[in-house]
Amino acid sequence: MQTYPTGYVESHHIAEQIFREILPRHGMAVREEQIALCHEVLDTLYNKEISLCDAGVGTGKTLAYLVGCILWQMHRPERMKLPIVISTSSVALQDAILTEYLPDLSAVLLSEGIITAPITAVVRKGKERFVCDARLAERASLVQPSRKRQRNSLHIAENILDMDHIPELSRYDRCRICVPQSCPRDCFLREDCRYQQYLRDSMKPDIQICNHNYLLADASHRQEDRPLLLRSYQALVVDEAHKLPDAARQMYTETLSPHNMDELCLLLQQAHYKDFARQMRTAFLTLSFSCTQGLSKLRGKASEPFVLTPFRRAALIDCIALLQNAGGLPDVPRYLLNRLGEAESLLRLFLLEVPTRILYIDYDADGQPTFCAASSRVPQLLRSALWNTREPAILTSGTLTAAGDFSHTEQLLGLAAYRPLRHFRADSPFNYKKKCLLYFPPRVKMQMDNRKMAEEIVRLVGACHGHALVLFTAYRQMAEVRALTDGQWTYPTYQAWRNGGKIIQKFKQSGNGVLFAAGSCWEGIDFPGDMVSLLIIAKLPFPIPDPVSDYERRQYPNLRDYINAEIIPEMQKKLRQGFGRAIRTEQDSCVVAILDERAGIGGKYHDAALAALPTCPITEKIEDVQQFIREQKRPDYFL
Repeated sequence: MQTYPTGYVESHHIAEQIFREILPRHGMAVREEQIALCHEVLDTLYNKEISLCDAGVGTGKTLAYLVGCILWQMHRPERMKLPIVISTSSVALQDAILTEYLPDLSAVLLSEGIITAPITAVVRKGKERFVCDARLAERASLVQPSRKRQRNSLHIAENILDMDHIPELSRYDRCRICVPQSCPRDCFLREDCRYQQYLRDSMKPDIQICNHNYLLADASHRQEDRPLLLRSYQALVVDEAHKLPDAARQMYTETLSPHNMDELCLLLQQAHYKDFARQMRTAFLTLSFSCTQGLSKLRGKASEPFVLTPFRRAALIDCIALLQNAGGLPDVPRYLLNRLGEAESLLRLFLLEVPTRILYIDYDADGQPTFCAASSRVPQLLRSALWNTREPAILTSGTLTAAGDFSHTEQLLGLAAYRPLRHFRADSPFNYKKKCLLYFPPRVKMQMDNRKMAEEIVRLVGACHGHALVLFTAYRQMAEVRALTDGQWTYPTYQAWRNGGKIIQKFKQSGNGVLFAAGSCWEGIDFPGDMVSLLIIAKLPFPIPDPVSDYERRQYPNLRDYINAEIIPEMQKKLRQGFGRAIRTEQDSCVVAILDERAGIGGKYHDAALAALPTCPITEKIEDVQQFIREQKRPDYFL
């Protein structure tokens, strides 16, 4: 007879009751995929395993894993109860979990007698996101009375600790009022400090919410026996898990920028080492010049693998020697010695060309170089940091598979050889065969340039009466194509650049507008209803080559193997993210047009593109697009 852990059977039974009886009484529909995901979460937690859960749009994955975690935690022995950590990529999802999902779920479960006390949670963030009361008071005293908007933001900061929720707070003010890296022990506000109180309160809740970078920073602290950033936890949920490899690459890449160099010189100057600061500044300028010598004018950002020329070697040696000498200066503050030591260690990597590092230089739009040393062992580091703890973990996203295969994600996350490893797939419950039409332009012999792309967009926008989101992989192409469509329709038209939240909101309010977008608009933004009834994907979202991808390519015997193993799966996952902007509820309907000729019928990547998307009707005729919109939309759509 099979035996189960304590609470296992009861947790699964209550999960069925919650999703099939309780939540429907409170206005929620029954979703079989959501229930299956909750059972997968419970099995993973009780068996102390790791599960990769690919959950399509509309599955309701957030509620599924929250219910599973709450039921598991509820049945844990009191002496073993520790928090559950939920790690996400976006601030928006963190806020939604804290202020919408958990309060609503807690109220329902309390009213039904499932739980006896409210569910408690806290968002954990880096100290640079919180207000320092002492620095706020100092900053507010310096702002002129005429600067009313600035004074208003600083006044709001007196009552709101989290700077992410303070409207119109400038980046400059954020830097001036945030909690410093090291709080002075003799601070006159220490006893009444809101940040210190937040730290004390954050140790109590059942659920701790953070972003991927904070999770990895905490893991690094645990490995190095430094003070923990997160309270010890017993289970981990990684939502938006497709973003974790990017966060890890960022975490395991050391950088030294011109701003960092200037800051070090300023700190030396403030510590009364003016002559040494002057020498250091000269050495840094020489080093920067050695990297820009012979560089043609850049158009936007660029990266190049680091090459150790004789000039660069000499400049590196001079900088390293000076940084080393800083340790012999009398009475240098410890924090400054640490910063100087970090800069020395990084530059030494460029001198020695360590094989476990990928060395390259990032140039900003002005041609200023940043020294970057990325780890070539990110998957191994991830496994050591997160998975070798043997605590249960659920990693979920709408794009963990590429054409139905988890292999690429397993490799990126350091789970390729991890066993036992669970897999779960829930397709979207939406009826794409009825509610979605996939359009490819008729194939032509010539490549589709920006002018032809603009003409195609004009035809599609006219056929769908606006209500369009046009996604690009590059801001430059977005601007050029947008200019070519100017004056071609009467619908309100918007262009979202980086941090384009206000523009996106105006588009949503317009009703029938056209939004040109790139970057973050490929994922994480909700466009429910008819506001996006036409989704245009200008180009297949292949990853942009950089020095790290150049290194990865050299690990494969030939280019074809590299493309099949790395490039196509990355494109497929990003394409699914973009496609997910089309249909957000059961009632939505949308035309999805992919204008890249490589994706069209007979194109080189047609099969790869289709394998990434749900099955839906395909057409090359603009008349079919017009007919689809006429059949799907209500009369008021066309007004």
